[in-house]
Amino acid sequence: MKETKVFNEELDDNFKLKLNNIIHDFDSLEGGVGDRNVIKIIKVNGLKLNIKAFKTPNAINKIVYRFFRKSKAERSFEYANKLMELGVGTPKPIAYFEYTSPFLFGKSFYVSEHLDCDMTYRELTKDFNIPNHEAILRAFTRFTYSLHQKNIHFLDHSPGNTLIKIDNGGYKFYLVDLNRMHFGPMDFETRIKNFSRLTIHKSMVAVMSDEYAKCSGEDYNAIFDLMWQETEAFQEKFHRKKRLKKKLLGKK
Repeated sequence: MKETKVFNEELDDNFKLKLNNIIHDFDSLEGGVGDRNVIKIIKVNGLKLNIKAFKTPNAINKIVYRFFRKSKAERSFEYANKLMELGVGTPKPIAYFEYTSPFLFGKSFYVSEHLDCDMTYRELTKDFNIPNHEAILRAFTRFTYSLHQKNIHFLDHSPGNTLIKIDNGGYKFYLVDLNRMHFGPMDFETRIKNFSRLTIHKSMVAVMSDEYAKCSGEDYNAIFDLMWQETEAFQEKFHRKKRLKKKLLGKK
């Protein structure tokens, strides 16, 4: 298979060689989390790296990614660089690797610096006793508003994809799982719908709606009604897919 590899320009040849060898031996390395995509944390020259091995695509996507669409690894690398240019937090992109045959796409890897965080947004949905819970939620909403103002539509804006660090009494946010993004102006409905995957809790939707109204100058009731409507619609679709999957697999 042909190997395509693109590195951050700051890396020296010794680092690139070591990283290349790690990718070649990825399956034999200990550890790893994830069912579809596997993530392993490896140190290279004292730098902790997060290496994401994307699941080999199905037969159709092997052709799509080979000829018609950039791979998830390439998009992750490009979008991370674009986010950094726009002043948006994300773990620093290091490299991506792709393996292809003349007609099919194979495996791919995205490498970034590993970022230790204090929590993700998901913890906010599970523990309402987190100190300054509402302040963090409001800061997150302002962060999301800033994404929208910068014309960043993060399509995977879901609970596990925002890392949160507490910094001198404030909060910093970092996006991960970057391969699905659009860049361009968004209308009101698109902006509010971007919150639909984040929580099932109406109280959290109310807080986010209130903060977004303060940021945008839009009407709170219009924001809340639409945000809650889209949240319920997403949950119904999510659970319908789970029921269908169980039915197809013969599970009760």
